Amino acid sequence: LEVEREEARSSMSTTLVDDLAVRIHAAVLAGEIPLGSWLRQEQLAEQFGVSRTPVREALRILQASGVVRQVPNRGALVEGPTPTDIREAYVVRAELEGLAAYLAAERADARDRELLAAAHTRFVNAIEVRLSRPLARDPALDDPWIRANDGFHDAVMGCARNRRLTRTILDLRGSFPTQSDLGALLDEPSLIADNAGQHVRVLQAIQRGDPAAARTWMIDHV
Repeated sequence: LEVEREEARSSMSTTLVDDLAVRIHAAVLAGEIPLGSWLRQEQLAEQFGVSRTPVREALRILQASGVVRQVPNRGALVEGPTPTDIREAYVVRAELEGLAAYLAAERADARDRELLAAAHTRFVNAIEVRLSRPLARDPALDDPWIRANDGFHDAVMGCARNRRLTRTILDLRGSFPTQSDLGALLDEPSLIADNAGQHVRVLQAIQRGDPAAARTWMIDHV
């Protein structure tokens, strides 16, 4: 029992650290934390309502990914990503997700197609709820939509049945979280609805077993 409790505590701690790293990174990408800023553990701990330990670990993750550079006795200097970094990452991600859609169209069985259609329905419902509310950033409203969007892409990867490809795409997604897109999308609500239409094209291509079209539409979407 003690081993199980320790494993549970370790799992919760890892989840907290990963979530905190994503939130800090998203704030950098959104411009809420400007490039060139100095981040200090005590300030971040107070801002995010956590102790300094997970903040310290989250900053190590961000340093490894090149977002910050930790300087002894100064704190963590925010260095990136730059707009070029983001553009380059999305070019790579588009190709990888296009490959996932291609494989999905080749390999999806009836059950896979049902799960993918259900993921699309959840995404459409989440969009409808989000667009019915004020278009200002609000985690309580944004998180379900973000999860539903990621869920659709996860379903495509599930259909592709390539674990190495999935891990690589998820690594890129983690480097540039979906939250970083929110500013542009909320400023132009039609882009949110366009996402649903783009998902439909990918879904239909996979459903009819058309790998080339699935790849093209997914690349265009990303």
